[in-house]
Amino acid sequence: MNVFKAFPFKLAAVGAAVALAAPWTGALAQQKFITIGTGGVTGVYYAAGGAICRLMNKDRAKHGIRCSVESTGGSVFNINTIKAGELDFGVTQSDWQYHAANGSSVFAKDGKHADLRAVFSVHPEPFTVLARKEANATKFEDLKGKRFNVGNPGSGTRASMEELLGAMGWKLSDFSLASELKADEHGAALCDNKIDGFFYGVGHPSANIQDPITTCGARLVPLTGPAVDKLVAGAPFYAKVNIPGGLYAGHPNPTPTYGVLATFVTSAKVPDATVYELVKAVFENFEEFKKLHPAFGALDPKDMVKNGNSAPMHPGAAKYYKEKGWM
Repeated sequence: MNVFKAFPFKLAAVGAAVALAAPWTGALAQQKFITIGTGGVTGVYYAAGGAICRLMNKDRAKHGIRCSVESTGGSVFNINTIKAGELDFGVTQSDWQYHAANGSSVFAKDGKHADLRAVFSVHPEPFTVLARKEANATKFEDLKGKRFNVGNPGSGTRASMEELLGAMGWKLSDFSLASELKADEHGAALCDNKIDGFFYGVGHPSANIQDPITTCGARLVPLTGPAVDKLVAGAPFYAKVNIPGGLYAGHPNPTPTYGVLATFVTSAKVPDATVYELVKAVFENFEEFKKLHPAFGALDPKDMVKNGNSAPMHPGAAKYYKEKGWM
């Protein structure tokens, strides 16, 4: 790629051009490092981050940027760590991008994350409830008084769980045990009879859901009712969705629930050139990107630019999208 063509400078004189271009070329000539915050290693966030880095690193010799993935606590953690300057990019649920950009919900205390910038949205994330078959749960209300994993603090799953419980008028104490296991841990805990169920926002199909269904016959539980209706009606980032039938053994029919989109965010402090190269790496290799995880199969670039992005679009991303006619 011709960096000067991608990022034109309007200069009054040749001398000024030389003076300004020198640090730009020097910066790209040096190896740069970027880190993407994701989620647990068995989740789709980790796969998404790995896919992006894989495509980014293919052309490292051209742009001089090395991309690495970090397994993290999830959505809220990623946003806070980007704000602290310790991550360059992160994957987060669309609802927590919205709340961070607007200084609401769990971000109300610290106010708006003024430097949060959208890059693109990724796959749908239905909120998924999985229960032991012995729990005989046909609806979420059947899990009241049971041992239930509500998600680890700092994850989008945990924050969304607490929003749902609030809408239902429930408290964590309404479970006999409200465990705080990470996504990597809840499947084994379910099959080991340490919990009766868990709540998890995830793209499908997911190994995290597949494994306990295969290992111990766990069952998907519909997530519907007045509280869900109220949440969906009151928020622009929620939608009613179905987990498709046929993805998992013993589940031939769709499972109704609601959910969000996974989104990719960064900071206004990350250089335009870096963000431009990252989105270019994804969309210039888009067919390859879609094959890197089944949850990416139905993605459409125009929807990824348009849907689920509440924070202002990063200028580096916007530049590429305008060149493609998507903005």
